[in-house]
Amino acid sequence: MEFFHHAESWVLVAFILFIALLVYLKVPAKVTAMLDDRANKISSELAEAKRLREEAQALLAEYQKKRVDAERDAVNIIEQAKREAEAFAHEARAKLSETLDRRSRQAEQKIAQAEAQAVKEVRNIATDLAVAAAGHLIGSTAKGDVGNRLIEDGISQVKSKLN
Repeated sequence: MEFFHHAESWVLVAFILFIALLVYLKVPAKVTAMLDDRANKISSELAEAKRLREEAQALLAEYQKKRVDAERDAVNIIEQAKREAEAFAHEARAKLSETLDRRSRQAEQKIAQAEAQAVKEVRNIATDLAVAAAGHLIGSTAKGDVGNRLIEDGISQVKSKLN
């Protein structure tokens, strides 16, 4: 048995015994079970990753829809604000115009009243002057009782006609 004198033979025998021991201890089955468990774990992680990706895509689509809705709402709000601003400006112009018209009418009324008051004062002054002048003229031309009576009649007529 020269076979057992070579070192390579002993390595072969040790290797065969090692393989036999591995088979006896069911290491290949355990390795296969571990690999199956690892494959199942990887498969479940891939399924979870796929599910998470789908959820993320759904969330992304939802947020994009919300963003589009928010942009549309913002545009609507801006348009509404513009319409309200234009309406407010139009209303303010109308109120300003109305206020200016009212103040203009009030100024015209005050001017008319001042004119009427001035005319009345001028008439009163003219009446007083006319009465005084008539009294002076009559007094200088007519003397005595007749003159005094004529002056009083003239004054009363002038007052009644001018007022």
